[in-house]
Amino acid sequence: MATILKTLKKVGQQYPIVRGMATYSVLWPTSNLVQQSMDKTRDKYDIMETLRYLVLGTFVTAPTVHVWVKLASKIIKGNTLKHAVLKAGLEQVLFAPVGQTQFYLGITLLEGRPWNECVQEWKQKLIPTWKVAVCFWPVVQTFNFAYVAEKNRVVVVSVASFMWTIFLSYMHHMQQDSLPGFLHKKISREQTNHEE
Repeated sequence: MATILKTLKKVGQQYPIVRGMATYSVLWPTSNLVQQSMDKTRDKYDIMETLRYLVLGTFVTAPTVHVWVKLASKIIKGNTLKHAVLKAGLEQVLFAPVGQTQFYLGITLLEGRPWNECVQEWKQKLIPTWKVAVCFWPVVQTFNFAYVAEKNRVVVVSVASFMWTIFLSYMHHMQQDSLPGFLHKKISREQTNHEE
């Protein structure tokens, strides 16, 4: 057993992407289970839904986050607080819309829904999700870029991602009539025009 653990540690140190993928493979499905347990409309767990979060988090999101963290470190070099704030701001402009688009399109495609439904959910939920993201992620990433060694940044992001994925899972299951009023009216008009 000690040999296996030693080998896993060595692989994680040599290949940080693997460490991130392993972390996401636990945190994303677990965060979905937490969201399911908080959802009062459910009477049992949907294990297939949880498996979709495992697949998306492990094989899509973790590698994407790994690439982003490396890229952000190359775009803005330095580890001062000023550099960290710049990286966190850059993330909200460049990476957040990509990550959220990846989530909404990925999770709905994994559910087997038609492309037009996937795009409709993305249109409905991207902006409200991004508004919450700009309040949450800059704090996390400023800390991450300023005080955490680069090799451990994906792991820090994945821990914050646990909380964030509970929110994403909630947003994914949120019904149209639960959306904020200004968004609900906009969507209704678009659907009315589409139906005509």
